[in-house]
Amino acid sequence: MMENNTQLKEMIRSMVIDILQGQKQETASSQPVKQVSRGQEPGVFDTVDEAIRAAKEAQLRFEDCTLATREKVIADIRAAMRPRVQELAQKTVEETGMGRVADKVLKLNLTLDKTPGVEDLITECETGDNGMTLYELSPYGVIGAITPSTNPAETLICNSIGMLAAGNAIFFSVHPGAKNLSRELVSELNQVIAKSIGIENLIVTLREPSIESAQEMMLHPDVSLLVVTGGPGVVKQALQSGKKVIGAGAGNPPAFVDETADIKKAAQDIVLGASLDNNILCIAEKSVVAMRQIEPQLVQEMVKVGCVLVDNQQDIQRLVDLTVLPNGTPNKQFVGKNASVILDAAHIPYNGDPRLIIMRTPKDHPFAVSEMLMPILPVITVDSFEEGLNVCLMLEAGLHHTATMHSLNMERLNQMARKMKTSIFVKNGPSYAGLGFSGEGTTTFTIATPTGESTTSARCFARRRRCCLTTGFNIR
Repeated sequence: MMENNTQLKEMIRSMVIDILQGQKQETASSQPVKQVSRGQEPGVFDTVDEAIRAAKEAQLRFEDCTLATREKVIADIRAAMRPRVQELAQKTVEETGMGRVADKVLKLNLTLDKTPGVEDLITECETGDNGMTLYELSPYGVIGAITPSTNPAETLICNSIGMLAAGNAIFFSVHPGAKNLSRELVSELNQVIAKSIGIENLIVTLREPSIESAQEMMLHPDVSLLVVTGGPGVVKQALQSGKKVIGAGAGNPPAFVDETADIKKAAQDIVLGASLDNNILCIAEKSVVAMRQIEPQLVQEMVKVGCVLVDNQQDIQRLVDLTVLPNGTPNKQFVGKNASVILDAAHIPYNGDPRLIIMRTPKDHPFAVSEMLMPILPVITVDSFEEGLNVCLMLEAGLHHTATMHSLNMERLNQMARKMKTSIFVKNGPSYAGLGFSGEGTTTFTIATPTGESTTSARCFARRRRCCLTTGFNIR
């Protein structure tokens, strides 16, 4: 009887502790922290230290919340951003001067639909005669995230969903070329989160971003993880910080079309992928490598679906002089611009509103070997599969980012996928299928090839921790 009473007391004690802890957690998640940002923009600060201190305070409260709380805030972000998609797309084009509004609408809706949340945090478990070991994913704390001007709203929303799902707060060091849109978006997300769960400053940024402030953020002691969506220079700088870095670098994706492919479909897929948002996506096709026997038909089909073929060498040279600087880098004046803008500047005639400019070039042409980020697509002819594969390897230049292939030969598809070693490899589809758009799988706008995480999601923004229980919980 005494033993039963003792067990009953222990059960009651355990239940009381659970209730008290639940009340404490509910109180913590319902009382907002003091808003320390100045002016009328929640989450927007004047100094790096001020912003990160506020984010750290917010994260400490957020990590005490339940997973259901994280799910709620992410659902509320998706719902709040949906009516804003058209306006965000319009403002992005107006501020950055890059891309197409309709295409940005597609990308933003994709971000809201297919960026994974808490469900991405997979629990692993091992059991045996000696007990049980559990592996779970816990927050890093405050993440320092650097975002580009090419996909500012998509990256910011995508990163926010994944990083909040993992239990973190985020300091966004945004590109100065998209600072107004990014600042507005951070402020709006703060208001959504505060209304949803009563915690402010889980997402913060600066009123006036700069290279110096990004460098200060990288070295701040309260930033535990750096996530860089940008060029190789900023990734290299982040890697020198001594912190854990998830770095998304450049790509130069080739599209290989062999003689077995469905040529009409291949042409349409390549044009759709390469022209999306004027080719500013790093995964977009940057060159076409085609077998000689099908190249004329492929080019003809590409013209049918919205391409302008420039076949005069003088016109091609004018395009090069216009869009490539003397040092071989793209002229930023034309990055992300409509094909019509580039053609007008080069005084090349066209009809309608072309999606893409194509031309036949050698494999070492400036348009082929550089990531132009413009709706310009060189077509390179090869005589064999082996030659085509080698040209694709040369063009991709060991970046291991993205490649596509159009073929009905499974052995060739498999061989190219193995040889390219890219984070994303798309077979018989547009490049954006690799982001889950008209393809299976989740969406991300941070593709971390240099540091190995590939297509990032919530689990990448969490620490894998191990918890071991001995002599129990094995029921096999």
